[in-house]
Amino acid sequence: MPAIPPLIAHVLHRFDVGGLENGVVNLLNRIPGTRYRHAIVCLTDYAEEFRSRLINRDAIPIYALRKRVGRDPSMFGKLYRLLRELKPSILHTRNLGALDALLPATLAGVKHRVHGEHGRDVADLDGSNKKHQWLRRMHNPLVHRYIALSKDLESYLVQRCGIPARKIVHISNGVDTQKFQPAARQALPAEKFRGDTVVIGSVSRLQAVKDPLNLVRAFVELVRSLPEQRHRLRLAIIGGGPLHEQCRQALQQAGIADLAWLPGDRSDVAQLMRGMDIFVLPSLAEGISNTILEAQASGLPIVATRVGGNPEIIVEGQSGDLVPAADPTALAVALRSYVLDEAKRHNAGAAARKHVVERFSIDAMVANYLRVYDGLLYGAGARRTATTQRS
Repeated sequence: MPAIPPLIAHVLHRFDVGGLENGVVNLLNRIPGTRYRHAIVCLTDYAEEFRSRLINRDAIPIYALRKRVGRDPSMFGKLYRLLRELKPSILHTRNLGALDALLPATLAGVKHRVHGEHGRDVADLDGSNKKHQWLRRMHNPLVHRYIALSKDLESYLVQRCGIPARKIVHISNGVDTQKFQPAARQALPAEKFRGDTVVIGSVSRLQAVKDPLNLVRAFVELVRSLPEQRHRLRLAIIGGGPLHEQCRQALQQAGIADLAWLPGDRSDVAQLMRGMDIFVLPSLAEGISNTILEAQASGLPIVATRVGGNPEIIVEGQSGDLVPAADPTALAVALRSYVLDEAKRHNAGAAARKHVVERFSIDAMVANYLRVYDGLLYGAGARRTATTQRS
């Protein structure tokens, strides 16, 4: 009888729509079942519709501990008992909210513990919060390997949190370049988005750190600066979240709600990107953005804020432009150049596709994670330095 593959317990604060969760899904969908089994542990809860994206979801149990807001001592006991029952070979926590799982896992006898940093905390966009630094430093003895999704996050862990560089591996997100690829322009399923239009698109969770209102304000400025292009300009913001209604109201107040489409969360992002001409991510902070990689793989020029890992994945002046965060005027100026120059859009989109295929394949990402897991389980003979994608 073949040996049962080792189990990895992936601990997240919540399993819902988002870039971190998207990365977890991509990873779990591509690690061969003969290599590792998986379980997902949510300290709070999970969205059933996002769980459906797991190809082998019947073989990947998801546990929701329903942690209360703030300190919840009962969660530690729940997690300890669950891990004693599951007996995972590896624990993989992600971001600040999951650090609480490390002590119960250690006490439960989980021998190998990995912690991933995927992006800035909403309440600590510049990484200056001393409490957050202290929490990461305090948990350092419980972590065997750190995974930083960007060089920016790697520097943060070393310089501000005091994590030894030897414990950190830089692994960027990867993108499915078969699912996301250039195709003939397809009209978005929205009224007034057909015909001779230039569609500025964005895909993200509509929350403060993603700053979707910055894009809305930039689009308002753009329309006002190009009155002769009003009949062609369109804005598509895909995603739900707490700022969805504010974005809609801002467009309504500016009198251009008819030029925009805000459908909320969608499961057909790859198809929708084929209806865009320019992709925008106006975030205040980022790790390595899945949606930027997906847009680049789709052959779209990128305009994004110069934050976090964005400069690592966008070749400025070739595959896109970087602008200051929270500056709608600068964003509008950058967008204007792409709106008025079809050749620039085409050339930047082609460069973006080439760049992501060469540097950010999903196969390379999976291979790098497997090196980390294998290295911990099987020792120095299996441990090799992960291939780092360089921008």
